[in-house]
Amino acid sequence: MTLILEVQVETSLSEKEKEALSWVETCVEAAAKVEGRPQVEVAITLVDDEAIHQLNLEYRGVDRPTDVLSFPQWEREELAQMTESEEPLLLGDIVISIPRAREQAHEYQHSFEREIGFLAVHGFLHLLGYDHMTEEEEQVMFARQDAILAEVNLQR
Repeated sequence: MTLILEVQVETSLSEKEKEALSWVETCVEAAAKVEGRPQVEVAITLVDDEAIHQLNLEYRGVDRPTDVLSFPQWEREELAQMTESEEPLLLGDIVISIPRAREQAHEYQHSFEREIGFLAVHGFLHLLGYDHMTEEEEQVMFARQDAILAEVNLQR
């Protein structure tokens, strides 16, 4: 397995949150394995609400912060036709709001580790073309998320 994961932090983190960042890599590795995409490259940027708000407005036309954004390099149909190669496939970028992760961990009464892992997996699945615009799509995507998080013991 050749996962290239670049994580860039553009916001302040507590010491405990810095330690929790190892879950980002663990969860993305598990997602790549479960999804049969072991040869991939992904960039993850951790930002504050202001930065993700600007990206959400610029790229989605939504004037508010969000928890995670994904910027895939490929359409789902294109990915389905690609075969494994020696070089890792650049899947795209994931941007995660640390303040949103903190708030949602508190709101859902689970750990920051679980929330940051969930957001990384959620973003990764979007890079692979999963979506949740319809109830059927949501059921499929959320079942995949749950399976991946169970693989690394990060259930609610």
